[in-house]
Amino acid sequence: MAHSDTVTRILDAAEELFAEHGFSETSLRSITTQAGVNLAAVNYHFGSKKALIQAVFSRYLSPFYKMIAGSLDHYEKIKPDGVLSIEEMLGYFVRAIAGVSGGDRRRLAIFMRLLGLAYNQGQGHLRKYLQNEYKTDYERLMVLFTNATPDLKPEERFWRFHFMLGSAAFTLSNMEHLRAIQKDEFNEQCTEEDVLELLQPFLAAGIRAAK
Repeated sequence: MAHSDTVTRILDAAEELFAEHGFSETSLRSITTQAGVNLAAVNYHFGSKKALIQAVFSRYLSPFYKMIAGSLDHYEKIKPDGVLSIEEMLGYFVRAIAGVSGGDRRRLAIFMRLLGLAYNQGQGHLRKYLQNEYKTDYERLMVLFTNATPDLKPEERFWRFHFMLGSAAFTLSNMEHLRAIQKDEFNEQCTEEDVLELLQPFLAAGIRAAK
């Protein structure tokens, strides 16, 4: 089995099992069994379970931030003195998310579930890793977010940013279920693009909401 194929198999199995059962409840043996590799392969390629968890997130976040950076670089060339609006930022986020998932709704849903688990399962090592690995990218986004919301106090901005993440994560991780409910209750079919178009103004309004 080729090196890249082994790594891909392990990452595919890990992200699926982590999303389904959680980080603590998923053993390395269950991952290697699903991946069809031996336990030594995980230790060889990743070194530890913590490193594997970090690699699962990097597989999504590295290309995500790269796409965001490309969009921001292009924007700054066009409007070097302009302030990015909340709507424009959300548009970049949505396009980057869609680009990373490659149109695979299942992978997108899995990653959004993983994002939620990163917050509620106390993965302190993961937060530190992401802060160090993507510090420059995150700080660039937060500067833009701050410039777009000058009337918010820092603590209000913090909460609204995370309310935005929570709403987006819930919607994107349950996209197919929500679309099925709409079909059942209203006898109307909507596309993934329709949902994203509805989500963006909702998030923007929430960020700007009056106190």
